[in-house]
Amino acid sequence: MARILIVDDSPTQTLSLSRILKKHGHEILTATDGAQGVEVAKVERPDLILMDVVMPKINGFQATRQITKNPSTSHIPVIIVTTKDQETDKIWGARQGAKSYVIKPVEEATLMETVNQFLPK
Repeated sequence: MARILIVDDSPTQTLSLSRILKKHGHEILTATDGAQGVEVAKVERPDLILMDVVMPKINGFQATRQITKNPSTSHIPVIIVTTKDQETDKIWGARQGAKSYVIKPVEEATLMETVNQFLPK
């Protein structure tokens, strides 16, 4: 069982992702914007982070960069989960340090395959 942080300003998306992850035995942490996501990552040190892009305060790209560049959280894999499906968005996400990029709406099989790829064995 892993501890996974979901950073998303949509309660519906957070609930949907939480249900899938809990079904597969994972513990869920949540944050409702990028700034809160960065803080929760620093304090809780989750095993993995699912990061939305379009959020208030700081967006998911900015939050991902802060998490992946901070020595205390840089080991945590960040997976971008967003509706932004342009190739330039995917490239930008990778440049910020994201390990993978998943497009919403997310299929359970796709989500779990991606999550399992980056969880410690």
